[in-house]
Amino acid sequence: MPDVLRFPDIRPGQRFRTASRTVTVEEIKAFAAEYDPQPFHLDEAAAAGSVFGALVASGWHTAALAMRLFVDGGLPIAGGIIGRAIDELRWPVPVRPGDTLTGESEVLEVIPSASRPGTGRARVACRMFNQDGELAMSYIVTLVVRA
Repeated sequence: MPDVLRFPDIRPGQRFRTASRTVTVEEIKAFAAEYDPQPFHLDEAAAAGSVFGALVASGWHTAALAMRLFVDGGLPIAGGIIGRAIDELRWPVPVRPGDTLTGESEVLEVIPSASRPGTGRARVACRMFNQDGELAMSYIVTLVVRA
């Protein structure tokens, strides 16, 4: 398989796996302070009284971590991971301090461009799992793929 995939290289059923990353208390709080300042992301005592029962990462933090892992090699698309749409975004299990996340992706569909020969879109199912194999996040993304 080439280092990066161009449109002719992509086929339904292809699967990719990212490296892993462990989430820390410090980065959960830093992300939340900047982008999602809710008590259950910022303060252990407040989080203990929440529906989560303990500090958890923002779902948007999980999404940002997924993006980083996929860009770093878990989805080797030539020209970068250029999204057109995200469907069915889910966060079934919260991400907690100390969780180690790993991503997996699978090409579902390849759609040739009618106006740009050799290019097109790919629909890809992306999933993030914690160290126990629990699904922490899932979505389907439609990507622009170059020739």
